[in-house]
Amino acid sequence: MTARLPLILLAALAFSGCTTIALEPLPDGMTDQPPADWTERSRNLGRFDHWHLSGKLAVKQPSDSGTAVINRWLQNGEQYDLSLSSSFLGMGTTRLQGVPGFIELTLANGDVYQSSDPETLVNAATGWQLPIDSLSWWIRGLPSPDGDFRLLFDEQSQLAIIRQDGWEIRYDRWHGFIEDLPSLPARITALKEDKRVRVVIADWRRED
Repeated sequence: MTARLPLILLAALAFSGCTTIALEPLPDGMTDQPPADWTERSRNLGRFDHWHLSGKLAVKQPSDSGTAVINRWLQNGEQYDLSLSSSFLGMGTTRLQGVPGFIELTLANGDVYQSSDPETLVNAATGWQLPIDSLSWWIRGLPSPDGDFRLLFDEQSQLAIIRQDGWEIRYDRWHGFIEDLPSLPARITALKEDKRVRVVIADWRRED
C-alpha cells in the first residue's frame, strides 16, 4: 500500500457525511453517525495490510451459483494472491494475483490470463461477478478509498453496512482474530441488485 492511500481513506472517512449516496429513511436501529473511536479504528485497520486468510466464498446470481474454498488469501500491501478451489464450472484450483487495476488469473489447467480490468476477467473466466479491487477494503470493514460510500452503525456502535459502488456490504459477524487489532469481520454478505457474494473467514493472521 502506498503512503497516499491511508491519507485518502481517512479523509474520505472524515467527510463520509457529505457523500452523494442517499439512504433515507435509515433502517431501524441504525445510525449514520460514526462512534467516537471510528477514526482510530479505521486508522488501525487501514495499516493492517499484510495478512493470511482462509475461509469460504459463495456466489449467488441469476445465471449460476456456486461456492469455493479460499485456500489462502495473502495480502502484501496492495498486492494480493488468492487461491480458490471449487468444482463449480470445472474451476478446480484458480489463482488470482494482482494489484488494483491489474490481475493475473491462472486456471487449473495452467492457462494464464492478464487484464487491467480485474472484475471483467474474473467474470469471463468463472462466470462470477466479484468486486475484486474493493474486497481487500471491505473484508477489513473499511470502505474503498475510491468512490462515494455510506456507513451505517448498529446499536452497539459496530459497523453494520457499507454502501458503495452499487453494492451493499453487510457485516453479519465479527471476531477477535488478531490480539492487537479491533475485531475483524468473520462473515460478510455483499449484495448488488440480484447478485450476492458471501465470505466466511475461518482463520485470519498477520503476515510480516
